[in-house]
Amino acid sequence: MKFGGTSVADLTRIRHVAEHVAREVREGNEVAVVVSAMAGETNRLVALCREAAPLHDAREYDAVVSSGENVTSGLLAIVLQSMGIEARSWQGWQLAMRTNAAHGAARIDAIDCATLTERLAQGQVAVVAGFQGLSPQNRITTLGRGGSDTTAVALAAALGADRCDIYTDVDGVYTTDPRIVKTARRLPRISHEEMLEMASLGAKVLHVRSVELAMLYDVPLMVRSTFTDPAKAPPGTLITGEDIQMEQEAVTSIAYARDEAQVTLRDVPDAPGVAYRVFGPLSAAHINVDMIVQNISDDGTATDITFTVPEADYDRAMAVIESQREEIRFGKLIGEKDVVKVSVIGVGMRSHAGVAATAFKALGERGINIRAITTSEIKISVLIDSATTELAVRTLHSAYKLDRVPAEG
Repeated sequence: MKFGGTSVADLTRIRHVAEHVAREVREGNEVAVVVSAMAGETNRLVALCREAAPLHDAREYDAVVSSGENVTSGLLAIVLQSMGIEARSWQGWQLAMRTNAAHGAARIDAIDCATLTERLAQGQVAVVAGFQGLSPQNRITTLGRGGSDTTAVALAAALGADRCDIYTDVDGVYTTDPRIVKTARRLPRISHEEMLEMASLGAKVLHVRSVELAMLYDVPLMVRSTFTDPAKAPPGTLITGEDIQMEQEAVTSIAYARDEAQVTLRDVPDAPGVAYRVFGPLSAAHINVDMIVQNISDDGTATDITFTVPEADYDRAMAVIESQREEIRFGKLIGEKDVVKVSVIGVGMRSHAGVAATAFKALGERGINIRAITTSEIKISVLIDSATTELAVRTLHSAYKLDRVPAEG
């Protein structure tokens, strides 16, 4: 069981979390719990480090920032003990959650679960501080964004857990953002692949790294809401290996990402190696490129190249390309931030024809212009003007009949 910052924001909510844990204990389960810091606490600690010294030691930064999880794990253990449930807190170094030495963004190498497994078998609830590990130099490390989700999935894999429940402030994964489409519905079950695409394309329910781990080690995930009656197991969305059905729906969900920017190079001489001269320097600058479109002129002498980068990297990307003007020999450099990527996702695309045509027809009928397209086996993404985001999401959600209630049986 994993509980995020909003779930453990204060003692009242920690007691509510303890009731969820108690329910699983009463049902006879061996329970390990991973907790985040209280909501806002990590940001406060980060700000303190920056105030202490703008250029601070990353090792000491991790020592400070990881302390928030120590507080919540200890408090939850105390509350569980007060309820008559045997529990103890575990910090990353006590688990020997071994990571590399990349302070602030460490990756997990191994977890020693021998002692923890013994305690679980004895009926003790393990309350584990998420987000933290131990470097090869025996220094505390932190795992970066989504670190507690990553801790929970890695621990579930190491323990061979039946399931990893991610408790959050939503009651599952939806066909699209319910704030945009009121008829969006909670999905009872999706595949790891679909969730990975959704997480990478803007869905905020789970962090990409945790889904990658779950997929790699075949850990079933359940997304559930903390804010339900603790006496009843809340409904949720089960995320597991590809769900094999007789008639798999082609499309599962519609996702969108607003943090995109578009870069276009006009009149680039069309010659061997031109793509490398554009994208090589971007790679060297650690700028991730996503959608790429190339249009060659009628006489074959010039080409236009359009691609997208994360909006946060837009200014750097433009500067890198401008610095290569003489090498690339482009005629004009154009950039735009006011764009959004909308994606259609579903493992059923592998066995259904016409999925792309449905999207393009629906968007065309609504007068929504497509700037760029990229596809995979289970995804179609289009780049559009940000002003048409909500219209595009609603249009595609209806086009694939995602707002209907599935037939029973």
